[in-house]
Order: sequence, then structure tokens, then C-alpha cells
Amino acid sequence: MALSTASNFARPDDAFRAIVEAHRGLSDEQSADLDAALVLVLANHIGDIAVLNEAIVLAKRRMLDASQQQQQQ
Repeated sequence: MALSTASNFARPDDAFRAIVEAHRGLSDEQSADLDAALVLVLANHIGDIAVLNEAIVLAKRRMLDASQQQQQQ
């Protein structure tokens, strides 16, 4: 199975909104805990270590790229 980076949601804004709403009212620590729990649940759902590793690399690259862009501004 290859990592899919295209949106698989018929209504991607609804998916984004659901994640944002799940964090509403949480402290920073609770929000981080929710993110960690969600990652583990979804990683288990994927069930493919190669896809998980590819997703980790992509997420880290995006995070580092965003950080570098902020530093340049």
C-alpha cells in the first residue's frame, strides 16, 4: 500500500473542522495528548509500517520546511 497524499474526503473542510473542534476547550497538554492518541489510533488503522514510516518522513519534512519559512520571514 502506498501513502495517499490526495484528499480522500468528499468534504475535506468537514474533516479539518472535526479535528479543530475536538481540540476546543482543551489545554495545550490535553490537546497534545489528543493528537498523540489520534496518531496512534490512525497508525493502527493503517496497519502498514512502510506507509507509516513514509507518513512520518513526509510530516517531518513539512514541519521543518514550515519552520524554515518562518525563520526567513
